[in-house]
Amino acid sequence: MEYQHLLDTEGLYCPEPIMMLHGKVREAEPGDVIKLIASDPATTRDVPKFCNFLPHELLESEELGDVFIYYIRVGG
Repeated sequence: MEYQHLLDTEGLYCPEPIMMLHGKVREAEPGDVIKLIASDPATTRDVPKFCNFLPHELLESEELGDVFIYYIRVGG
């Protein structure tokens, strides 16, 4: 999947991945896609809630061993 921004939070734990995602969203334009790479299992709960609470769309998520990958479209 194409993306405009990459955010690698491997090795970081809650709440840091979501706090960093907030910062990356501020840098992005509406419609941009952010690829988030995380190793914290809490992101499987936190990222969907982040997208549901704010106007962002979780396009895809996958788990590759101990790594979680998310593609998030920034809302307006």
